[in-house]
Amino acid sequence: MSEDVTDGSVDQGGTEDSDGLRGPDGSDDLSGPDGSADPRSPDGSLDREDRTAGVANRPIVAVFRPDDERIDDAVALLRELGAEPVADPMLAIEPTGRTPRTDAAYAILTSKTGAELAAEVGWEPGDATLCAIGPATADALAAVGYEVDVVPDEYTSSGLVERLAAEPGIADATVEVARSDHGSPVLLDGLRELGADVHETVLYRLARPAGSGESATLAASTDLDAACFTSSLTVVHFLEAAAERGDVPETVAGLERAVVGAIGEPTRETLADHGIEVDLVASEATFEALAREVVHRLKC
Repeated sequence: MSEDVTDGSVDQGGTEDSDGLRGPDGSDDLSGPDGSADPRSPDGSLDREDRTAGVANRPIVAVFRPDDERIDDAVALLRELGAEPVADPMLAIEPTGRTPRTDAAYAILTSKTGAELAAEVGWEPGDATLCAIGPATADALAAVGYEVDVVPDEYTSSGLVERLAAEPGIADATVEVARSDHGSPVLLDGLRELGADVHETVLYRLARPAGSGESATLAASTDLDAACFTSSLTVVHFLEAAAERGDVPETVAGLERAVVGAIGEPTRETLADHGIEVDLVASEATFEALAREVVHRLKC
């Protein structure tokens, strides 16, 4: 099964995506375990000199989640797994302020970000059958007060289309899809093939944050051990950051010696389209599965 990447984007085949001044134990104490000064930067990651020197021989792993609790959680998980994370957010969320329609028979949300933004604008699904593309989105919807009716067995756009095909009233039903501006066409096309009247509301746009690209610099200098790509857009933005630095060939070459992980098959395809060989695709499209499998590969 695959799932929402919960990073505000959707893997382009349709799968579900304070800086944390905390010490290694999650506290606010930035000292090391022996009381000495911890070499971490204010975002909880290591300064480059300390990274490239290696800290307790931990592999250096790039993570591209948005700069909110998701990057904090990713950093904490990678440390728990014995890696040294490079927190390099590749997605900035820009809300549109738009409200999904309220008269649809079915309403579909595809990310945690979408769930939160729908609640912020005061959207009410009314009598609609509320669908989440996966359990991460379902949990986010529940957290802001929505009751979810449908979660597919396969957490992808095609999986959701397959699940809704079993609904007796889907043909000619009005379906509202509320998501980012980079949503997969698989969902809309599949629903239309079922005979549904499909409407899409863009709740937010995804942009590359200013200053992103430290991981590309590390890859170009062969100092990066692994990278966890969580959507096709993180790949595109990573390479845009490398292009700004004028070292795309060096960056791609640096990834050849690293472990490159993709959260799903569409992300793998995007990487391959840019000449980047993927070492593994997560067995389930969650960041936790991706991180665990990447670190396991590094230790093999």
